[in-house]
Amino acid sequence: MVKLMVFLGNPGREYARTRHNIAWMVCDHHFPNLSWSTKFHAQLSSEGPVRLLRPQTYMNESGKAVRATLDFFHLEPNNILVVHDDLELPYGTLRLQAGGGLQGHNGLKSIKQHVNSDQFLRLRIGIGRPKHGSVASFVLERFTSEEEVSLPLVLDLASSMLDSDISSLPVTNTLV
Repeated sequence: MVKLMVFLGNPGREYARTRHNIAWMVCDHHFPNLSWSTKFHAQLSSEGPVRLLRPQTYMNESGKAVRATLDFFHLEPNNILVVHDDLELPYGTLRLQAGGGLQGHNGLKSIKQHVNSDQFLRLRIGIGRPKHGSVASFVLERFTSEEEVSLPLVLDLASSMLDSDISSLPVTNTLV
């Protein structure tokens, strides 16, 4: 049962609306009127019985906030749903799954390291891979004007997947 939703991203205005922060965009879209407190190096809120966490560390340190939150609320890794960007999925493709590889994602690596498990739920939001240039630069760039046009649809799709029945995983949806 999901008791903690973790939305991965980087703090700071310069990272707002970048590919790496799409999970924060999903959070703001799905939970538009929440108030947040600062605790565990993160922003923390709740929606009914589910706690929401936006680590305020950089991506590669996200696990610290997740571990502190799990300890404080006496939760287990299998109570977590992590929402994150995914280079391995084409832009506009979303996949809700349990466990799986880390695909080189530093936020997921940090969480696995700090909670000693990769057996948590994930909502993977496809951002695609760069055709040219470095992956590190690509994830920190803003979306293209073409992607911006369809971004509201991606956010709607992610929002509906957060509300979906997770008893029949994996679930894949795409805009195309």
